[in-house]
Amino acid sequence: MSDKADSGLSLRDVADTLSRIQAALDKRNTEAEVQKEAFDRLHQELTQYKEDFVFQTTKPFLLDLLMFYDSLTWFHRSLVKPDVTPEVIAESFQYLVDEFLEVLYRQDIVPVESSRTFDARIHKAVKVVPAPDVSRNNGVDQVLKRGFCRGGRVLRPEEVVVYRHGLKDKED
Repeated sequence: MSDKADSGLSLRDVADTLSRIQAALDKRNTEAEVQKEAFDRLHQELTQYKEDFVFQTTKPFLLDLLMFYDSLTWFHRSLVKPDVTPEVIAESFQYLVDEFLEVLYRQDIVPVESSRTFDARIHKAVKVVPAPDVSRNNGVDQVLKRGFCRGGRVLRPEEVVVYRHGLKDKED
């Protein structure tokens, strides 16, 4: 019997089928390569956009820091002048503090509003001292470190010394 009679297919049919399968596989491989190239290009573009985005969003802050660096350099040079008085140094230093606060303001960072009564939302008690009388209980005796917030959220609470009524002096 012939090959066609046994299987119902001729060698020519099998060869054609194999040829179509090979063409389909080649087409799939080509599509996969095109997809991989497109994905790699897209990934490269997204990486570039991300890097540019980070650069563009941090650039104003970095420029503010560079301006502050210039002011620090100016202050340092002014300290070595022989005719600089303590008053001029104090004024110049206050200028640096004000300029630094301006850098923070431009980043929407503002000092916490001071309160004479302890508030756990904005204060961190680092020391407790006896209250001179009951009316001063939970009052803020002293601010050790200023607190700051951004967008209504506390970045750093004020570190304070708090009065506590009924607390005995260690000297008693």
